[in-house]
Amino acid sequence: MKAVLVSTAAFAIQANAVSVYGQCGGKNWNGSGTCDAGSVCTYQNDYYSQCLPVSSNVSPTSSKSVSSSTTSKPRTTFKTKTTAVSTTHHPTSSSTSQPGKLKYGGINIAGFDFGCSIDGTCTVQGAYPPLLPNGNDGLGQMKHFVKDDGFNAFRLPTSWQYLVNDQLGNPLNAANLATYDKLVQGCVDAGAAFCEIDIHNYARYNGAIIGQGGPTNAQFAAFWGALAGRYASNSKVAFGLMNEPHNLDISTWAATVQAAVTAIRKAGANNLILLPGTSFASAGDFISSGSAAALNAVTNPDGTKTGLIFDVHRYLDSDNSGSSAECVTNNIDNTFAPLATWLRSNGRQAMLTETGGGNVASCIQYLSQELKYLAQNSDVYLGFTTWAAGSFDTAYTLSETPTQNSDGTWKDQSLVSQAIASAFRGS
Repeated sequence: MKAVLVSTAAFAIQANAVSVYGQCGGKNWNGSGTCDAGSVCTYQNDYYSQCLPVSSNVSPTSSKSVSSSTTSKPRTTFKTKTTAVSTTHHPTSSSTSQPGKLKYGGINIAGFDFGCSIDGTCTVQGAYPPLLPNGNDGLGQMKHFVKDDGFNAFRLPTSWQYLVNDQLGNPLNAANLATYDKLVQGCVDAGAAFCEIDIHNYARYNGAIIGQGGPTNAQFAAFWGALAGRYASNSKVAFGLMNEPHNLDISTWAATVQAAVTAIRKAGANNLILLPGTSFASAGDFISSGSAAALNAVTNPDGTKTGLIFDVHRYLDSDNSGSSAECVTNNIDNTFAPLATWLRSNGRQAMLTETGGGNVASCIQYLSQELKYLAQNSDVYLGFTTWAAGSFDTAYTLSETPTQNSDGTWKDQSLVSQAIASAFRGS
């Protein structure tokens, strides 16, 4: 964010003025519509106007006129500051979401990731694929979620160990990949627009950090290059480079991410790539941890940033861990509002790929508010996938696994029916 110097006199006159890049208008906005000297309140979408430097090529709009306006206006399309974005070079570019409408919404379909711990130790035998007849009907769940709830996005966690049959450095294991591919193809066949391959290893392989004493960047890049080559022809498949990196050097991790991005693009894949930061991909710490600055420097081989989306997580319980059934926050003021400001000021987008809570009233309330806020800021937030269905038992604290009735219909968990589905449809 650019710093703007304000004189003492100007500050005295504009004591309630909004600082540069802050919100100054939009539907339901009750704050100030006056910007600091050197910036002007500028329309972004019906739900958000922002104080931008007067040098920006934008047209000022008063917060009152934006707040009361019911007329649809063209949304500003954000692109990288240094390079024009080509919509033909990367056809999966996500700049087409509409104001107030999230492009993607859905659920994690877990199971292939079972057997993984946060030190990246994953046992192939611990995986519990959500595939009949040996596991829950993940394919049926996704069909139900698309048809009955209107979801169009699913995150499909698996481990690096599973896909290579725990043979680090060897090519993808054909048999294990074929099994996992049933879930990926099931997602596509269900009608989803976003099917994310998520490597659930916490930036590690059996306890050692990738590129920081563990597997080399070259090994990680080769792994992703092989996967990308397999799915390059399907723009509905997205690549989640890594689940929840933590306790690592973020600058060194950014170099690891860059190696994977380069390998994916060189494999001919223009698919969306999700870039995770440290602190377990925390949305609340994305800026303060240095993740935002480090990952903002990652580019495609041609220097553009098209199709490179930031991957963030945030739960709603007291310690944001997702370990409690009760929710205590909607994460708006302390997490998603400041992150939205940073994303806009840097011309970037993010996707919330893990959030959720218990099937209780507090989580229905707060999760609804969180997801609706994302929709109101859909120019910078592509969407969400909540945690989790698939092979989880319905008794699991954060279970979103539906139950199938005797007539073949499905019954959703209360959090899904009363918060997640309604928020996505309402957006």
